[in-house]
Amino acid sequence: MTLVDNEQPPPPVDTTPELAPSLAFRLIKPIAGLSVPIAAVVVALLVGAVMLRALGANPIDGYIALFDGAFGGWDQLADTSIKAMPLLLVGIGICIAFRTGVINLGGEGQIIAGAILSTTVALAIPGTPRLILVPLVLIAGGIGGACWGALAGALKAYAGVSEILSTIMMNIVAGQFLSFLLQDLLIEEGAIKIQQTERLTDNSHLPLLPGGTRLHLGVVIAVLVAVLGFFLLFRSALGVRLRAVGHNPDASEYAGMAVKRSVVQALAFSGACAGVAGAILVFGSESHRLIGEGGPTAFTQNAGFNGIVAALFGALHPIATIPASFFFGGMLTGGIQLQRELQVPAALIVALNGVIVIVVVSSLKLRSRIHQWFERRSEPTSAPAEQNDE
Repeated sequence: MTLVDNEQPPPPVDTTPELAPSLAFRLIKPIAGLSVPIAAVVVALLVGAVMLRALGANPIDGYIALFDGAFGGWDQLADTSIKAMPLLLVGIGICIAFRTGVINLGGEGQIIAGAILSTTVALAIPGTPRLILVPLVLIAGGIGGACWGALAGALKAYAGVSEILSTIMMNIVAGQFLSFLLQDLLIEEGAIKIQQTERLTDNSHLPLLPGGTRLHLGVVIAVLVAVLGFFLLFRSALGVRLRAVGHNPDASEYAGMAVKRSVVQALAFSGACAGVAGAILVFGSESHRLIGEGGPTAFTQNAGFNGIVAALFGALHPIATIPASFFFGGMLTGGIQLQRELQVPAALIVALNGVIVIVVVSSLKLRSRIHQWFERRSEPTSAPAEQNDE
């Protein structure tokens, strides 16, 4: 006798994988990420408008002058690019260091170290052909900055010295060493009162780009370094190791990674980028000499610290740091015309940049939360568990 089972079979389990996020979702994600820095800039400009109004100036006229001075023509764009170049190079180094979990505040000193070594090479072999000498001085700049950064990395990795303290103090050491050299060993013969080297030979100058502006090869080099920085961090085994150390150094060490060596490497790479910026500041300048008059910041143009802001504004991504550096370069270039046309104090430009820095840095936490929210939304949900048929 057969028994008829009247029970209905369980519904089939849907094993079809969840569809990828919709096109609209994929489009909204980068827009939402950009909205935070854009909003930060808008807030900073509103605060700047209040400051301009307090000084009796018209904020609209002021920002028109600022925009025109930064982006109003080919010459202005060239000047903005030149101002952005050291910020970009330092910013790339900051991206590498920060993603390894290291805070590099020594960009100023690393710029100076690169400038000193590259200038020494140019003075030692002045008759070398341009095709050889230009790459040599750039390589020397990178080596100088890398050594200065690696020293701070070694102090942190093997002596436990905070990299924040060591890099800041090494900025002072580099500045004083530059002042010493330009008072004795590297000073131009006959230049008693001016701290500067002799004019460097023409075959060491960076070539100008076509167009009749001041734009030189250094700007192209900075963009190429940004691309190399991207491939180093996100397309190489070394970059995976550096980012793993930055994410969790204890787990990385447990997995057999050389954490201490990674710290030294990160600060060496970071210093190399800043050192190349130092070489370009010397060999791409109109004076074509290393000048220490006015103190170290007169030479570095505070790029060692402004580059940190550019990197943060670019979310610590080498490619995103390119437009961020261009923006801050425009602020520096356009601020000169704003000051000239509206007759406002130079301190206002410094204050306006400071406001942008404060607002941008304050918005980093919000940007991180937005990114995490989108990451959670983009994760596929797990399939329902199969039911047991007993």
